[in-house]
Amino acid sequence: MAVTSAEAAGPASVKTERRARVLPGGLRTAGTYLASILLGLGVWQLLAIRYGPGLVASPRDTVMAAKDLAADGTLANSVIASGRRILIGWGLGLVVGVPVGLLMGRFTMMRRLLDPYIEFFRFIPPVAFVTLAVVWLGIGESSKVVLIFYTSVFIVTLNTIAGVLSVGESKLRAAASLGAGRWQVMRSVVLPATVPHIVTGSRLAMGNSFLTIVSAEIVAAQVGLGSLIWTSRNYGRIDWVFVGIITLGTLGFVFDRVLRLVASRALRRYGVKL
Repeated sequence: MAVTSAEAAGPASVKTERRARVLPGGLRTAGTYLASILLGLGVWQLLAIRYGPGLVASPRDTVMAAKDLAADGTLANSVIASGRRILIGWGLGLVVGVPVGLLMGRFTMMRRLLDPYIEFFRFIPPVAFVTLAVVWLGIGESSKVVLIFYTSVFIVTLNTIAGVLSVGESKLRAAASLGAGRWQVMRSVVLPATVPHIVTGSRLAMGNSFLTIVSAEIVAAQVGLGSLIWTSRNYGRIDWVFVGIITLGTLGFVFDRVLRLVASRALRRYGVKL
C-alpha cells in the first residue's frame, strides 16, 4: 500500500494538506458569490442609466439614501420593528403548528376534524384579513403579529403532517413490539423522523412572514420596513423605496442563514442537512 509524503511526515502534515485542499474550494465559493453580486450591481446600474432616477434609483443613490435614513435612526427603527414582529409571529406559528401537525399526522380522527379548516384557510391570503385584523385588534402590534402567525402556522402544520406520514410503518411496528406506548413512539420514533420536515416548514414560513409584513405595516404601522416603503412612495422617493426593499431582502437572507446554521448544528443527530 502506497504511503504519501504527508502521511509519512505525521498527523500534522496530513491536517495541513487537508486544509490546503479545503481552502481553494472556499475561495472559489466566495469568488462566485462576489462575481454574482458584482454582476447584479452592474445590471442594476445599467437599468438606472436606462430609465433614470425617477424609475430606478442607482446603487450610489440608494447607498446615499440609506446613509441619510440611518443617520436619523429611521432605518434602524424600521429594521428592529419589522424584525421583532416577524420573529414573534413566526415563533408562534412554530409553537402552534408543530404540535398540531404531529397530532394530525399521528391520529386519523384529529386529521379528519381539522383538515377541512386548514385546507380552507390556507388558501386565503393574509392581506384579505388586514382590515378585519385592524378592526378586531386595533392598529397596535397585535394585528401585525396575528397576520404573520396566520401566514406561518399552516405551512408549518402541513410540513409536519407530511413528515409524520412519511415515517415507515415498519419502524412504528418495531417500536410497538418492544413495548413502547403511543407517546413513547411519538417522542422516540415519529418526532426525530419529522424534524427535517419541520425545519423545511419553518424556513418556508419565514419567507411567507416577510411577504406578509409589508402588507400588514402598510395599513397599520408608523414604523417598519413596510411603512417605510409606503411612506417613500407617497413622497416620491424612489431611492428610499429601494432602501426598504433591499433591507427587507437582506434581513430575510440573514434570518434564513441563522436558522439554517442553528438547525444544522443543534439537530445534526436527527439527520438535518442544510
